[in-house]
Amino acid sequence: MVNSRRRDFDHKKRIVVKVGSSTISHGTGKLNYRRMEHLVRELADLQNQGKEMILVSSGATNAGMAPLNLDQRPRSIREKQALAAVGQGVLMHTYERLFREYGQVVGQVLLTRMDSQDRSKFMHSRNALLTMIDMGIIPIINENDVVAVDEYKIGDNDTLSAMVSGLVDANLLILLSDIDGLYTDNPRTHAEAKIISYVDNIDKHIYDIAGDAGSAMGTGGMYTKIQAAAIATAADVDMVIASGSEDDIVSRICAGEDVGTLFKAKETPLHSKKRWLVSGSKATGKLLVDKGCRDAILEKGSSLLPVGITGVEGFFEEGDIVSVVYDGLTIAKGISNYGSVHINAIKGRRSADIADILGHNGIFDEVIHRDNLVVMY
Repeated sequence: MVNSRRRDFDHKKRIVVKVGSSTISHGTGKLNYRRMEHLVRELADLQNQGKEMILVSSGATNAGMAPLNLDQRPRSIREKQALAAVGQGVLMHTYERLFREYGQVVGQVLLTRMDSQDRSKFMHSRNALLTMIDMGIIPIINENDVVAVDEYKIGDNDTLSAMVSGLVDANLLILLSDIDGLYTDNPRTHAEAKIISYVDNIDKHIYDIAGDAGSAMGTGGMYTKIQAAAIATAADVDMVIASGSEDDIVSRICAGEDVGTLFKAKETPLHSKKRWLVSGSKATGKLLVDKGCRDAILEKGSSLLPVGITGVEGFFEEGDIVSVVYDGLTIAKGISNYGSVHINAIKGRRSADIADILGHNGIFDEVIHRDNLVVMY
């Protein structure tokens, strides 16, 4: 009998590696060139083996601190943007020089949520990245912190790396952090905490034990990594969280070594529209549902009907993307056939009642048809 938990990664060809600020920076905020060189050498060697490597790198803000003689991050948005503008050049120059020494060509890609929110922009970004990969270029990706505004800000590179994984049809996502995986409790405060090596279902319990704190130099804690895992696994991408300070960690993961925490991908390949819903789209509102509705969506692949909706959060219009939430957990995302005002009027009612309630506006039996609904749980 085959052990489904065995890490058989030999066939994983397209691999996204995300490295956090704390991994490639010293406590002073200045870049850790030794760590960066080790990482680059690993990625270059894997590229030489025939893998297709994509790097999502934090650290631009930290990289800008040294040239400006700062010993701590500024607090204002404008100062952070200025710092990122300086630091992005420093960071990219360092990566380009190191990769060139190992015979690799790299290209910088700066993304915002806007690049994936609209499906046509999503496809343009996808095509650009796939062309780079086909040409043997290693993309180095970061959020465009200089121009990103809150409405279109992704916010953390854990989420960005998961979005990129879906964007390029990656086989594996590796998150390198200052912690070596998901633990049963916070290992910094609970000595008895044990690492969880395998997660095949991201439920509420997984979020509850994720913790809330990252390092002082980073922007995302374990909670954002679990959110990234939900995006990646829904897009049929395996994800591993591991320590970026361990030697040869990327190569060891690719070789199938049991390190860190593996979040197993759902074995449900997605067509392009659903991959966009998972990887690129941002929900503009929430639909709260009851247990019967939750079971119908998760276990039977049903459409979302108004009878199972118990609440509506946010203002959105017909055709907008919304999250489907049960017990505080997002179980699905989809394209709504109705706006929030109309859904408030028909929630809890049978589909047969929609036309009577909404008149000529009630033309759909489903609030979200299953063809426009993707499970995130």
